[in-house]
Amino acid sequence: MRENLVTYGFDEIFDPEAREHYERERALLLRYNDPTMSWEARSAMLPELVAQCGEGTNAAAPLHIGRGGNIRLGKKVFINAGSVLDGGAPVTIGDYTLIAPGVQILTVTHPVDPTARQRCAFQAAPVTIGQNVWIGAGVIICAGVTIGDHSVVGAGSIVTRDIPSCVLAAGNPCRVIRQLDPPDMATLYAERERQ
Repeated sequence: MRENLVTYGFDEIFDPEAREHYERERALLLRYNDPTMSWEARSAMLPELVAQCGEGTNAAAPLHIGRGGNIRLGKKVFINAGSVLDGGAPVTIGDYTLIAPGVQILTVTHPVDPTARQRCAFQAAPVTIGQNVWIGAGVIICAGVTIGDHSVVGAGSIVTRDIPSCVLAAGNPCRVIRQLDPPDMATLYAERERQ
């Protein structure tokens, strides 16, 4: 993770431009999370909150996004209610991925060393989630993690290290439980594409 770490100084998070961006994002999220907003209106608004939003991607409210300009969502991604996407560093979520309620994707961390912690506001490292991944309810994905294609992360897991493709992983800390059979790529997305 250290090689991908982005450091933010205190001056960067308090400058007027950053403050203006935060206020705009906050206002958009307040509208997005309005319980009276229709599903269709919410879906149309999602691309305003992130850098990239693939066709057919949806996110249930409430949704919490920070620094959405660093967040890229593939096509036909579904993010369930109460999820947190922190874009202090790039967050990439692949096509057809399912994210259950209450998932936290956190790119931000702080230096462990107390002296270093006083020199920077925070540090961030990218999170990448592959295609056709299922992230169970309440999972916490920490800064710098990559989760491979077609994997499943069990509910309540805390992911602190990379997870390979085609595995079931769970626990605190999250670890591989078993391999999953690779999908038949020729037919995998055929039905979803017809929807």
